[in-house]
Order: sequence, then C-alpha cells, then structure tokens
Amino acid sequence: MPPLPANDEPIVVEIPSDDEESVPPQPPSNNVKQPNSKTKVNSADPDFTNQKLDCRSFWKAGAYEIGPSSFVPAQAIAELLDNAVDEIQNGATYVKVDKVLNVKDNSPALLFQDDGGGMDPDGIRKCMSLGYSSKKSNTTIGQYGNGFKTSTMRLGADVIVLSRSTRSGRATQSVGLLSYTFLRLTGQDDVIVPMVDFDISNHWAEPIIYSSHSDWTTNLKTILEWSPFATKEELMMQFEDIGPHGTKVIVYNLWLNDEGIYELSFDDDNEAYSSVLYLRKFKNFKIVLRGKPAEQFNIADELQYKQVVTYKPQLAATSNEVLVKTTIGFIKEAPDLNVSGFNVYHKNRLIRPFWKVSRDGSSVGNGVVGVLEANFIEPAHDKQDFERSSLFIRLETRMKQMVFDYWKSHCHFVGFQRRDQPPAKLKKLSHIDDRADKLPTTGTGFQEGFTSNRPFVGPSPGSRRSYQENSSTEQSVVELSTDEAVDDSIASLSIEQICEENIQLFARCEEHGQKEHELKQTVNKLEKELEETRKKCAQLAAYLESRKKQHSLMQQAGHV
Repeated sequence: MPPLPANDEPIVVEIPSDDEESVPPQPPSNNVKQPNSKTKVNSADPDFTNQKLDCRSFWKAGAYEIGPSSFVPAQAIAELLDNAVDEIQNGATYVKVDKVLNVKDNSPALLFQDDGGGMDPDGIRKCMSLGYSSKKSNTTIGQYGNGFKTSTMRLGADVIVLSRSTRSGRATQSVGLLSYTFLRLTGQDDVIVPMVDFDISNHWAEPIIYSSHSDWTTNLKTILEWSPFATKEELMMQFEDIGPHGTKVIVYNLWLNDEGIYELSFDDDNEAYSSVLYLRKFKNFKIVLRGKPAEQFNIADELQYKQVVTYKPQLAATSNEVLVKTTIGFIKEAPDLNVSGFNVYHKNRLIRPFWKVSRDGSSVGNGVVGVLEANFIEPAHDKQDFERSSLFIRLETRMKQMVFDYWKSHCHFVGFQRRDQPPAKLKKLSHIDDRADKLPTTGTGFQEGFTSNRPFVGPSPGSRRSYQENSSTEQSVVELSTDEAVDDSIASLSIEQICEENIQLFARCEEHGQKEHELKQTVNKLEKELEETRKKCAQLAAYLESRKKQHSLMQQAGHV
C-alpha cells in the first residue's frame, strides 16, 4: 500500500480540561463545578468538564494508600523508548517524543511516535491487555510485556494508541483507549479497553466487525467521548503522518504533584539521560526529543587513564561461558567532580547508573567510573535494578575489587596520595636501643653519618639519655601508626570476606531450600503410600472377616 500523504502541520490534540476542581468518582452528570475564567473552553464540547478525576496526583488517585516509589516519569519515558528500540528489527528508523497541546484548555500531553512495524488488531490487544506478557526474546530489551501499561499510567491518567501495520498482505489500522478516567467516572468493576479496527487494504478505512456492528459502534463512541478527539474524522486524521506502518501513543491528563504542578517538566533537558540510556550507538535509528535528535554518548569513551578488566562469571554447568569486559577509569573532571560508580547495562539498556560499590565516606574510588554490560544476570521487572542472586552478589564483589585495584595503582594520577602497603612490624625495642647506641650524639654528626635508606624509627637527634627519656613516647606513636595501617587492611579484607561469606550463605540457602522442597515431595509421596496401604489393610481386613464368616457358616452347615 502506498504511504498516505504526510501532514506537515503541528500535531494538536483536544484533551479534557484538568485545571478546574474535580467531582468525586461517579457517572458523569450535570452537577459539576464550572471551569474558572482562565480556562479556554471549547463550546463544541460543553460536557468535557464532567470528565475529571477527583484527584490528579498519581499516588493518591487510586483506592489504595501507597507511598511514592523510585519509578519516576523519566524512567517511564525510558520504558516507552525501549518499545520503539525493539522495533528496530522491524524497520524502525526513529522515535520522537514531543509535547502536544490541548486546544480546549492549552494543557500539555505527551506524544510517542515511531515508524516500526506497527501492531495489527491482535497485537494491539496483547499490548493493551493487563496481565498479558509474550516478550521473552534475546533480541528485545523488554522481557515482561508490562512496560507499556505501567509506563503510560505512570505518566498520565489516560492514553490512546493508534497503530498501522501490514500482516500477510492485509493492511490494518487500530485504535485503543486505556482510560483510568473513564473507568473511575463510569464506576466500572472490570478494566474495559475499547478498541476499533479498520481494514485499509483497498485504500479506505473499512470497519472490521468481530461480534456485531452495534458493539463496534459502542466502542467507537466510547473512544470519541473519552479521548482527545471528538469526531471520527479527527481520529482518522491522526493516521495521516504515521505512514504505511508505525505507532502513535498519546498520553493525556498528565499527573500533577501535591502543589498542582505537572510532574513531568517539559522545560528540563532530558537529553542527557536518553543519551546514555543505550550502550551501543544506533546505526540507522535516532531518538528525537522535542524536535532535536539526541546524540548518543558512551561514558567509556570519555574516561581518562582507562583500562579494560575482564571478568568471567561462574555460570551453571549447562550455560555457555561468558566473558565480561569492564572499562574503568577516571572521569575527566576528577577529582573536582565527585561522581563515581559503575554504569551497568543489560542488552544494551542502562539498568543501574553510577552504581557506587565503595564504602560511604571513604576517599577510595572517588572519580572512578566503570562501564559494563551484564547480560548474564536478570533485571527486575521495572528495569531499575537487578534480581538479587548469587551471580549478582559475585559481580558486586568483583566490582569492589576492580575499584580497589584500580585506585591503588592510578589514584596518584589525579592528585590523590598513593597508599602503599602497610609497613612491616617493628622489631623489639631492645633492638632499637642497640641501634641507638651506635648513632652519633650530635645533630650534625647524625645528618652526616646516617645514609641508610631503611626507615629510621627513634627519637630526634640527640643523646642516648634523650632517646631513653622519649623512647616510650616514640614507641606509642609508631605502634599507633602501624595498628592503623593494619586495621585499615583488615577492614578492607573483611568486606571481601563478608561478601564471599554472603555468597556461600546464599548458595547454602538455595541448597537447603531445594532439600526442603525435595523432603516435602518425599513426605507427600509417603503420605500417599501410607493412605494406599491403609486402604489395602482395610480391604484385607474386610476380606478376612468375610472369609471367617464364610468358614464359620460352612462349619455350622457341616455339623448339621
């Protein structure tokens, strides 16, 4: 199918007002507060003021009281970028993230659009269905299939999805609406996601009817009532700049914070986060933020005094061997910029940025940054951390060792004093006394006669009497310095020992858990066998009793 003509006009969507006071969750009625004088009202849609949530704060809009988590809007945007990046294998060349305006009240909405393969009617239903997951591939970043729902709902109360694709020679376009506002204000007990599909193989939009035309019309009416678009013509115009294949996602009714300000600030520069979000640079794909292509940036290319450290994780016997290369070095601004840690990626996607593994309050590792891709451990479902496992603990221990080794050999390059190995233990004081007898007694003689490179421990130049008077003081000072060095060494070693012990305990815990599971299975098996044996015993007892009665009757008959 030839591509439809592109529309060069800026994208403007109509979105329900969100600056006025809201009514409690209930079916729409006419008993609502009128918008204030500052709000621009579209007279063509006088009922749009009914479509408002009681609360526009994400953490307070539901029926459950929960506290804020670390899943911030920027990370929700990253999740939606992942969906577009996964479409590179289907021919996607760009994804654009932009702000679109509501002509009713000039409120902002968020647009995501890519030119990937798009979704057919079955695909868009799987995408927008709650609890469905089909993503388990080595080529895709997402693995759980829930990122779209959680991310769009984290950004705004409502989202409309428009997608166009060609599958098996059939060109289709689909529209789906996931509206929290609709569900709350209509009192729905179930999650209803209205969708409509069109067959455009013949260059016109022909409705695809699955059950009845009445159901299709009801879905379209619901979408037009609760979406940014009031008419079918406005809805169809949104496909004009998609082309023959691609997807457009519009998130509207964006969440506000407790002060009534939009959580997502369009004025902030989000390019820095998106530029380091993916480890390897894309060849034929670009991320366009607010009309400007984001330049990808690899921190490893900007490190100074860098070196590559290899790490071979201990995987299961059935797994293929993996060799992980870690680039480690000082950031260019070190030591002025106090930034350190490892940027750990998984399948090209940044999971943990600047993961600090050194002790808090310690100067060791200041300005040291590492970059590695750890595909051998699984990320958490929200891609903000990794699942805790023995492999994860071993990796953390190895990274601590990397920082310690690198710091020990490179810290002097950026102005830090190099920490040498702890000095050898001092000899007994009697040996020091013997050596002191041979020293010159005058300051001049001391400076001229002492040429040894060995460390000198003792009093300031003077007489033996002065040495004896001050020997106890000097002994305590020297021993204190030695103890501090030894204690610091013990402290650094104890961390590694504790980590290794944690790994061993974790492995033992898994082993005991497996044994417990096996024992439970054995107990269940024995209980079943015992029950069967009891049944057999009961049957044998009944059979024996029956035989006894028969034998008794036969004896009585014989006597007769």
